[in-house]
Amino acid sequence: MPINSVVFEPNDIRRRKSSLVPSTAPRPAHRRQKTQCFVHTLLEKPDGISEKDCNVSYEGLAQERMLDKDPHGLADESHHSRLLTKKQISDMAFGIRELSKKLAQIRIKLHVRNIFILAKAHDETLIKHTRETVEWLLKKDPKYRVYVEETLEHNKLFDTKGLLERDSSFEGRLRFWTNELCHDKPQTFDIALALGGDGTVLYASWLFQRIVPPVLAFSLGSLGFLTKFDYEQYPQTLSRAFDEGITASLRLRFEATIMRSQNRDGDNDRRDLVEELIGEESEDHHTHRPDSTHNILNEVVVDRGPNPTMSSIELFGDDEHFTTVQADGVCVSTPTGSTAYNLAAGGSLCHPDNPVILVTAICAHTLSFRPIILPDTIVLRAGVPYDARTSSWASFDGRERVELKPGDYVTISASRFPFPSVLPLDRKSKDWIDSISRTLQWNSRQRQKSFKEWAS
Repeated sequence: MPINSVVFEPNDIRRRKSSLVPSTAPRPAHRRQKTQCFVHTLLEKPDGISEKDCNVSYEGLAQERMLDKDPHGLADESHHSRLLTKKQISDMAFGIRELSKKLAQIRIKLHVRNIFILAKAHDETLIKHTRETVEWLLKKDPKYRVYVEETLEHNKLFDTKGLLERDSSFEGRLRFWTNELCHDKPQTFDIALALGGDGTVLYASWLFQRIVPPVLAFSLGSLGFLTKFDYEQYPQTLSRAFDEGITASLRLRFEATIMRSQNRDGDNDRRDLVEELIGEESEDHHTHRPDSTHNILNEVVVDRGPNPTMSSIELFGDDEHFTTVQADGVCVSTPTGSTAYNLAAGGSLCHPDNPVILVTAICAHTLSFRPIILPDTIVLRAGVPYDARTSSWASFDGRERVELKPGDYVTISASRFPFPSVLPLDRKSKDWIDSISRTLQWNSRQRQKSFKEWAS
């Protein structure tokens, strides 16, 4: 994501003149450390100072322990949050929050050349809107290259041939993206335009599993918390974004890894999942192997799937066994996903800037299981005990639904690849309150009538 310049908003921060440092003053020394957060490279590359050797406490040593298993030593620690130490995860999460606060106070002027457009390629209305947007962008600037989904290349409604015949300058500038291009070369795109509802934004998160271009979402769905802009105003919105710059909000994503139980002796009846994850066997890296990893924007759900009986799920936080959940399932949500499945299951509304993980049971078998909010520095693990009656099923933002057999579990931790969402420049500070008031009619009721005093 090339950046031309950064513009500070004059109305966002009010400081006394005495607190402003002259531009000629030497930069003060700092002890900022490198973190595992990728997003820092968007604005600056921290070059922290190495810490001096010192005596570490027992707690400090405990925090340096890896929080999950890597039996073959093949995983790249810089790409998998589950393999970071407790301190690294804490530093990473803090770094993302710190950068998010900075981004909320500035406008980033992008050097836009490659524009990615995402919409439902099977929806007639959205195909027409996509074609309209593509034609407008290609006419606006001869340097723009616009990418649309590969399936539209031969779509009769999109009419690629007719679009190219209308203006010869479009040749070579209208391009088509594939899932492989998004996965292998996400840095190709300077900005992503999403046309649809929240599901389209979640699809963008699924396509860009690591690096995500800033996503500017136009509302064309039925219910939208993540779609911030009115499509009818797209010429003005895009012109202003490209000319004046954008303000982005970094949405926390989770990294979820499926861990498969390894059949060591063929007898799972005598194995104990709690013992293997936090007991004496927890150091044995041959009990489980990683299967697949997903970065999610809304939630990870572990449920009973097609089984007629409820799920039995062991829930762990770091090196502690929290509880055994007996329910239809459990929803582990990001703050962004608090208004989705989490809310429907009875969880709390949560502002997306909060550094938390929300855990909500789905139709729990006990009335005392209340939703719980945990810090985002915890590594959660939700697993199926070896003596469970049935398997459970896991889904990631409603996708990639897989079976968890007895002994399998899912590791959930803060991802080092957050999701940058473009905010409206004129109402960014109250954007979330506006969205829940608009979509949920939050706290909406007829105003109480005043008393009419009777004069005697």
